[in-house]
Amino acid sequence: MTDSSSQISNGNGIPPVQFMSVGMGDTARQIAFRRRAAKPGAPGRPGIVWLGGFKSDMLSTKAERLDQWAASEGRASLRFDYSGHGESGGLFEDGTIGSWLEDSLALIEAQTDGPQILIGSSMGGWISLLLARALAARGREDKLAGMVLIAPAVDFTEALIWARLPESARRDIETKGFWLRPTQYAPEAYPVTRALIEDGRQHLLLDGPVRSHCPVHILQGMKDPDVPWEHTMTLVHHMAGDGVAVTLIKDGDHRLSRDEDIARLLGAVAAIA
Repeated sequence: MTDSSSQISNGNGIPPVQFMSVGMGDTARQIAFRRRAAKPGAPGRPGIVWLGGFKSDMLSTKAERLDQWAASEGRASLRFDYSGHGESGGLFEDGTIGSWLEDSLALIEAQTDGPQILIGSSMGGWISLLLARALAARGREDKLAGMVLIAPAVDFTEALIWARLPESARRDIETKGFWLRPTQYAPEAYPVTRALIEDGRQHLLLDGPVRSHCPVHILQGMKDPDVPWEHTMTLVHHMAGDGVAVTLIKDGDHRLSRDEDIARLLGAVAAIA
């Protein structure tokens, strides 16, 4: 893994994009990231790491506002695009939960110092909990200061996509290798691949206890059509070993990007440490 730039912003401007190589051989890809250093002399509080959702990127509204907040607080921050997303290399249809987890783990290990608060939106919530498991397996629970999860789409490939698909769509995935799923968030449908579904089955969490190894605050809209609030409560049921707070937002949608939603998000992050 190598960096193509050593520029790190510690001011209030937008940090410059940098790239880091992740993977080996044919699977190597360039991952785009933006990193902000902690302000010199600021209190030694945890940094923040943004983990975006499926087909999202690090220039989203919530990611930008979190980076601005980090700058105002003098905190370090890191955000990046998974392979096939945003400014990163690779094709979206080649991506899987396992490869995006590998991207995330590599960036956190190489581009952060000390404890971090993981902020995972939708798929990023699943990735956050998989990161906690991977870090704990390496004896690195000390990297986890806390988590704020926004509509965490844990096990979404199986529980929220495959389980809801009509037989014709399942048949396309199994025979053609993909199915084009319409979305309200973009003009074009996106491919759900057989590799995504099959790899997702290797990373399921809701078949047993789920550990975060740190305090967690979940923000969940009750009018979310993509990750129903009941799915989030199933996750909470599996997290008996860690402290979890849940804020249900009665009129909240999936994105939770309104000003009042972002205010709740920033308050949740600030309250952790």
